Amino acid sequence: RVRCGRSMEGYPFNPCLTEAQYKEMESKVSSTLSNLEGELKGTYFPLTGMTKEVQQKLIDDHFLFKEGDRFLQAANACRFWPTGRGIYHNDNKTFLVWCNEEDHLRIISMQMGGDLGQVYRRLVSAVNEIEKRVPFSHHDRLGFLTFCPTNLGTTVRASVHIKLPKLAANRQKLEDVASKYSL
Repeated sequence: RVRCGRSMEGYPFNPCLTEAQYKEMESKVSSTLSNLEGELKGTYFPLTGMTKEVQQKLIDDHFLFKEGDRFLQAANACRFWPTGRGIYHNDNKTFLVWCNEEDHLRIISMQMGGDLGQVYRRLVSAVNEIEKRVPFSHHDRLGFLTFCPTNLGTTVRASVHIKLPKLAANRQKLEDVASKYSL
């Protein structure tokens, strides 16, 4: 999984957004995403008015984001929840966009297997396509601007899940390895 965050140019960060701005941004994002083609083509699901069936499917697929944690709430970043929020995913479920979660946009590319290059190329392609229609906030020195300062710059983060089915087969060996690395 590789993801990046983006803020839409001309809009403040979440704590300063009005309800009207949330709605306007969601409209721009859903319209932009509906024009994606090829492997990026998919469906946008607004959180407002989402049916229980769609909600459960998105939960089962591990796609649905929840209202912010106590830190986001303390920062006033969850105002007007769930207005102006939504999730987009492509037909293959390898590409997602979260609208107005922590950042204005969280763009995610993922897939099973070990081809991280393909995952990254899909992300870059998607970001480029979205930016043609929705300009992003960028600073010459800081890079792409995001709500959380730890994400400034490229905002790219990558993570992998690995399966180690035999790791705990020998409990003593597992404990020895864990102890060696202070785990």
